Amino acid sequence: MSLPEVASRAEWRAARQELLVKEKAATRARDALNAERRRLPMVAVDREYVFEGGDGKVTLADLFEGRRQLVVYHFMFAPEWDAGCRSCSGFLDQIGHLAHLRARGTTFAAVSRAPYTKILPFKARMGWTLPWYSSYLSEFNADFEVTVADEGELTERPGLSCFLRDGDRVFHTYSTYERGLDGLGSTTSLLDLTALGRQEEWEEPRGRASALGAPAGSDRVRYHDEYDD
Repeated sequence: MSLPEVASRAEWRAARQELLVKEKAATRARDALNAERRRLPMVAVDREYVFEGGDGKVTLADLFEGRRQLVVYHFMFAPEWDAGCRSCSGFLDQIGHLAHLRARGTTFAAVSRAPYTKILPFKARMGWTLPWYSSYLSEFNADFEVTVADEGELTERPGLSCFLRDGDRVFHTYSTYERGLDGLGSTTSLLDLTALGRQEEWEEPRGRASALGAPAGSDRVRYHDEYDD
């Protein structure tokens, strides 16, 4: 096994300071990339998708649960499988308390092509309480490029899509797949993919921090049992 070199505390501190310069540059580059992502145009979702969840048949607009934004994790679970994807399960295991996303007007949900009758027992086995819906017999997975035809066979790939609701209209703002999911899972990492972002005053483009009519960003952070929502 290859291990780091052994150094004195002073040598470590000097190397750490050198690395810190690069880390700060990466942070500034990430902020700029997030701002560019928020400037992407959005596309109206006009097709009527039908999903099945704990309350029966629902639409894409219903998945928002009344909030402005929706983050959908495309969980790989084909209709013929007996259990969900292991890697996708690992991704959901790292999702934090949803109250922090919801306080920023953002709903998180998983969607799979498997029938809900297969999703429900697997969800119970994993001990998850987050919303999870079936897109079985819907074109949703195909339209958002997570179920694709490969040499005549349908294959699944992991992905994540973000949506924004403006009144009764739903818009698709962003999607990422496979390696694009690396490093995601925390509240801030998911918000960074959305059109409204973290809703902090310093974020570009300006004018989106007050989209929810409440104090922006970190001023809204509470213990997860203290949110009104």
